[in-house]
Amino acid sequence: MRQKVVVGNWKMHTTAAQAGELAKAVVEGVDGEDRVSVVICPPFPYLAHVGQIVNGSRVAIGAQNLYPEKEGAFTGEVSPTMLLDLGCKYVILGHSERRHTLGESDAFINQKVLFALAAGLDVILCVGETLEQRKANQTEALLDRQLTQGLVSVSAETLSHLSIAYEPVWAIGNASHHATSEQAQYAHVVIRRRFSHLFNDHSAQAVSIQYGGSVKPYNAASFFSQHDVDGALVGGASLHADEFLAIIRCAISEAQSTGAKASCGVCAR
Repeated sequence: MRQKVVVGNWKMHTTAAQAGELAKAVVEGVDGEDRVSVVICPPFPYLAHVGQIVNGSRVAIGAQNLYPEKEGAFTGEVSPTMLLDLGCKYVILGHSERRHTLGESDAFINQKVLFALAAGLDVILCVGETLEQRKANQTEALLDRQLTQGLVSVSAETLSHLSIAYEPVWAIGNASHHATSEQAQYAHVVIRRRFSHLFNDHSAQAVSIQYGGSVKPYNAASFFSQHDVDGALVGGASLHADEFLAIIRCAISEAQSTGAKASCGVCAR
């Protein structure tokens, strides 16, 4: 069985003091739990500080981005070597905000994926469609394109260090549009099918696919109960220790259910 993974993407939030307090609360709340993998991704300036706090705990640290070079004249960028030096295990690549706000192409994201994997980082590759693309029935074609182009030249030997995060852009922080767990499951099946075409059936069944569309304590259990949803990439809720830990507890409950539909009281409230 694929292990559930819960990732907190803090984006451009927190001060140093807030980051430290949040990290400590998550470490204490997880307290040796090994049935679910927990990752927090603070802003670059706080990676060292947070890394010291999570060191030796069950909580891993990740970065929100990188530049695909070891070093050089790339003002304002951060290399995989620097991330590893700070204790990072994971890196988020291809996030919708970088694709749509900063204009990153599939080809550039692919460079990052290859460089990160070669450096020894675990990559969380984000894919997902906008509302306009969904309304135009382009979801499957868009996911196929982002995966196919984003994973060019990725070797099968590195797939154990790669996971996918499906983030429907139309459902992120949008009060008017919420994805249902069934919609998430369908998209994850599409992703797994494309993965099978790109690699093989075994790799498709082994790859972890997290859902990343406004996951909250009240809806986490419904997403985690879906067969092909292997965890969550959490945005806003990861900035509040109680909410983030509630989501983690939902993942633990699902892990304990050994395939049966989880009954998670904290998520039903």
